[in-house]
Amino acid sequence: MTETQPTLFFRLCGPLLFFILTGCSTLQVPYFKVLFVDQETGRGIPLVELETTSSIRYVSDSAGWVAISPSDVEGDPVYFHVRSHGYEAPEDSLGFRGIRVTLSAGEQQIVPLRRINIAERLYRVTGEGIYHDSKLIGKSTVLPDSMRPKGRVFGQDSVVNAIYQDKLFWFWGDTTRADYPLGNFEVSGAVSPLPGDRMSSPDDGIDLTYFTTEDGLTRPMCPIEGDGQVWIRGLVVLDGNDRDTMLGGYVRMENLVTRRELGIAKWNDDKEVFEKYVEFPLDTPLELLGHPIQIVTEGETWFYFGDAFLNIRVRANLQDVIDPQSYQAFTSLRPGSRWNDEDPPLDRDQHGALVWGWKKNTDLITPTRWAILLKNGLVKPEDGKFELVDVETGDRIIPHSGSITWNEHRQRWILITVQIGGRSLLGEVWYAEAADPMGPWSAARRIVTHDHYSFYNVKQHPYFASGNHLYFEGTYTWTFSGNDQATPRYEYNQIMYRLNLDDARLPRMMDTHPARNSN
Repeated sequence: MTETQPTLFFRLCGPLLFFILTGCSTLQVPYFKVLFVDQETGRGIPLVELETTSSIRYVSDSAGWVAISPSDVEGDPVYFHVRSHGYEAPEDSLGFRGIRVTLSAGEQQIVPLRRINIAERLYRVTGEGIYHDSKLIGKSTVLPDSMRPKGRVFGQDSVVNAIYQDKLFWFWGDTTRADYPLGNFEVSGAVSPLPGDRMSSPDDGIDLTYFTTEDGLTRPMCPIEGDGQVWIRGLVVLDGNDRDTMLGGYVRMENLVTRRELGIAKWNDDKEVFEKYVEFPLDTPLELLGHPIQIVTEGETWFYFGDAFLNIRVRANLQDVIDPQSYQAFTSLRPGSRWNDEDPPLDRDQHGALVWGWKKNTDLITPTRWAILLKNGLVKPEDGKFELVDVETGDRIIPHSGSITWNEHRQRWILITVQIGGRSLLGEVWYAEAADPMGPWSAARRIVTHDHYSFYNVKQHPYFASGNHLYFEGTYTWTFSGNDQATPRYEYNQIMYRLNLDDARLPRMMDTHPARNSN
């Protein structure tokens, strides 16, 4: 039996006609649009969560938009709970914070939120769908191709960056991707133009160009031979007669705690990759880490750095940077000693006072170790050189990681750091300032809070600072937070914040130091 010509036509072309008649119209379904804005600045707010009473959840993109298809939710009107780290909607008589809307296709509603944070959330730096909802509703975006994940990156951990060869180089730790749960664990990298050099305002986003494989996947930037993930820290650039040199401290990890190898890696301009340059002994007490800054002291140029405070230094030349014996710690342990929880080798003078100073081959007094000394009654708060105290409550703050930079507007050194503990284990960000990069810092103010969500390894961007605005970013992730709900698209990515340095709530260096509580 033979098919008639029309029957054969529809059998072959029917699926195409169905797509044209139904699929295309589906792609063009109008959305109900919600724009969340900061009621103080009028700027769109990223990372606002909308959730129905039946637990259907939406999250605003980096422009503050949420696109909702009316067919997604049955009901008229629909109530949405509104939640956002550091922002809040008005509370009703029953204690709920949210909005009630009628989901009419093509309509929109602008919802201002009160900002509790002192710092303002700007956008997500990395990952896919940064302006996902804006694209769905046809809104223009500052950055091109924002719907396509650059480098096929879905998530990235902890940034370091430096100005090198007239570009801003960016490097991240572990990176997740779209096509498999595991990704790149040997450092990812990208470049962006310098401020003022074809770069959009840092208020709008960072136009990253990733180092990729031929198929567009971000490629390993520090392929140190051996098992385990590789991280780059402490990025420095050394001036040279013919060519500058970019170095970074590297560690090859067995897990999040145990290290298999550490040393210095050197950037190869021709291969565009970090290569192992020198290996340090695993028991080396001091290494290149954090976010180094250059400081001239007594006619010599040094790199000062540390995880939170500037408690390590090395002369800013190649010979010293690659020699672990040249590093110095600002510490109150005896010269040449190592930390011991049971019997800390404190360095005291003949009167019993702690001897703080720059010492080679000597372990650090980290904020966590200082807290142990205080708890055990081995030191007093006034003995410390690195103390942070909440300017509102007098509670002592234990920093985890951060960065220190000089700010022209404030004419002060500014510390932005994450706290261990608080509303989230690693989710609270603090501000302090000092006339000297070594402090004292003392009075601090919380500028960002994350409710049961981590935001760690914050990094200031001094080259973006303009007028009274300062910029910093950190890693947003549910890891370590105890939260069992990861935020779609934002999870395990970098988020940028902006801080108005003229905000009257920020502590001034001349503020009276609050009484220190022991807890």
